[in-house]
Amino acid sequence: MLVTGATGYVGGRLVPALVQDGHEVACLTRVADRLGGLPWRPRVEVIEGDVLDREVLLDALRGVDIAYYLVHALGSGNDFEQADRQAARNFAEAADAQGVKRIVYLGGLAPAGVELSPHLRSREEVGRIFLGAATPAVVLRAAVILGSGSASFEMLRYLTERLPAMVTPRWVRNRIQPIAIRDVVRYLAACATSLPTDVNRTFDIGGPDVMTYVAMMQRYAALSGLRRRVIVPVPVLSPSLSSHWVGLVTPVPSSIARPLVESLRHEVVCREHDIARWVPDPPGGLVTFDDAVRLALAHVRAGDVTTRWSNATWPRAPSDPLPTDPKWAGGSLYVDQRVVEVAALPADLWRVVEGIGGENGWYSWSLAWRSRGWLDRLVGGVGLRRGRRDPARLRSGDAVDFWRVDEIEPGHLLRLRAEMRLPGRAWLEFRVDPAGDQSTYTQRAVFQPSGLAGHLYWWSVAPFHRLVFGGMARNIAATATRS
Repeated sequence: MLVTGATGYVGGRLVPALVQDGHEVACLTRVADRLGGLPWRPRVEVIEGDVLDREVLLDALRGVDIAYYLVHALGSGNDFEQADRQAARNFAEAADAQGVKRIVYLGGLAPAGVELSPHLRSREEVGRIFLGAATPAVVLRAAVILGSGSASFEMLRYLTERLPAMVTPRWVRNRIQPIAIRDVVRYLAACATSLPTDVNRTFDIGGPDVMTYVAMMQRYAALSGLRRRVIVPVPVLSPSLSSHWVGLVTPVPSSIARPLVESLRHEVVCREHDIARWVPDPPGGLVTFDDAVRLALAHVRAGDVTTRWSNATWPRAPSDPLPTDPKWAGGSLYVDQRVVEVAALPADLWRVVEGIGGENGWYSWSLAWRSRGWLDRLVGGVGLRRGRRDPARLRSGDAVDFWRVDEIEPGHLLRLRAEMRLPGRAWLEFRVDPAGDQSTYTQRAVFQPSGLAGHLYWWSVAPFHRLVFGGMARNIAATATRS
């Protein structure tokens, strides 16, 4: 098996399922290090490359029987349709050339006979490209996917929890057929072995419940112990306005919320359940909406969220590694470094370092961090809303507010790469070293400016470094000492 999108929400759950079923699995990813901290990493082959690179695809698909395509340009720039189209063509042509037995693609459930949004239109086009290839393809189409950490679940959760009364667009009255993530993964995994080799078609997949978004919010409120919500639909909220409203209230940014909202503008209900001919429903039936919410809430409350919507790389975010000091010869590199001797064991200090961000905060001037988060959101960035996948543990590739884990050596090193909007690239690095029966804490903020704006940015915020970075180092040390 070859899985693209293994660092994403669905792919990150499909890979371990395939491994558990006894398949040999390879993952194609743009940055191999992002799979480094995953428990299943030693059991898969990792290939570094991009689906837009035909030569990489030819190498990656050599000897592959089943190829999973879980890549899409959700939340990216205006040229996403062209990028999606070219990537799908590259993938289909490489699969044909290498004799792949089947392509499996997860797309979106779209109504017939209506004008589709650009994102749904692009997903439909990608499905048609695969179905038109020489390699047989299975295109699964799902509407709202519910699971701990999914963008759809986070949107539903935060809208319901934060707004006891709300004015909503008309689409909240449209019928939807949500599906639990565990059923999505079950269908995807079964496509590897359960379907005849000549099957080349789409399948609609959905859970057993058909309901409106209003009903989903009211059921979520009841299941989570909240009072019944007051919901008043109005006709004036466009998808664009709705997505900004969702971006304001929930952790899901408007660029991600918009395609989710647009997919709900029309009724999205399965027109067939033909997949059951080859992949029968489990003995207990498909996961109901209520059970999907209960399962997701249990994982969230236990801090056991294996993948999250924020796993996916933020569009246009920098992905270059930190320029290492001995090799760096590419211009200015500004560094703010703090070293503190801490009267605590390295393990105690590391627990504080690894728990940074999210609800634990940044151990320094909180108003400055909140203001920077709001400023980032105003210019289209992620802000602080992404939080953390896990409140205590980190792994490579995790999002931490507007940072991403670039590298982690448990007990010793944590390096975060900035994904806020900046005139340059930035990293925040933490090191924990033993010093007798105590510890040495080293903290570095590194900034690589881009043009004059980058240099002006650094010097404009430099006066605040003593409060922000100095306070961070002192407070982390003090917290570790108290523990």
